[in-house]
Amino acid sequence: MFTTETIISIFLGIGLAASVGFRVFLPLLVLSLASYFGMWELNESWHWLGGLPALIILAVAVIAEIFAYYIPWVDNLLDSIALPLAGIAGTLAVVSTMAGLDPAMTWTIALIAGGGTATAIKGASSATRLTSSVTTAGLGNPIISTIETVISLIMSAISIFLPVLGIVLVIVILLVVFRFYRRIRPK
Repeated sequence: MFTTETIISIFLGIGLAASVGFRVFLPLLVLSLASYFGMWELNESWHWLGGLPALIILAVAVIAEIFAYYIPWVDNLLDSIALPLAGIAGTLAVVSTMAGLDPAMTWTIALIAGGGTATAIKGASSATRLTSSVTTAGLGNPIISTIETVISLIMSAISIFLPVLGIVLVIVILLVVFRFYRRIRPK
């Protein structure tokens, strides 16, 4: 049931889902590029993601998303929209990469591991940006935005090329997020 290919595809999907927690469209663009250049084979029903129209649409979305995060206070508004989108995109990242499982198992893993990971990380990054907005009047947000974009890009690339290392990094990121939530939680 769980072959090496299946496990690697799960690791890849979860790594991309974690990246989605920092930037919604960037990991999907990286996945699209990997498929377009034959570096990763997507599920049958997701081959369109590796096509030229998807590449163009995702590239435009990435550019718009990145620039929007550099506009003070717009970035916080974007976070409120991006939180549910991250859960959806994280789920879709896992579904599109999974190989060798029946649809019920694929969607269950995708919803829990992909959507949950992306939402947890996006929630922590949104809280960080909100804290920065309050404490620096939004002046620190471009620095946070740059760090998030770089992490998303690096995490996406690692997930494509080294999925096992990607899953290790996801675990580390989730541990950091968990500790962050424990710190800010009211006592």
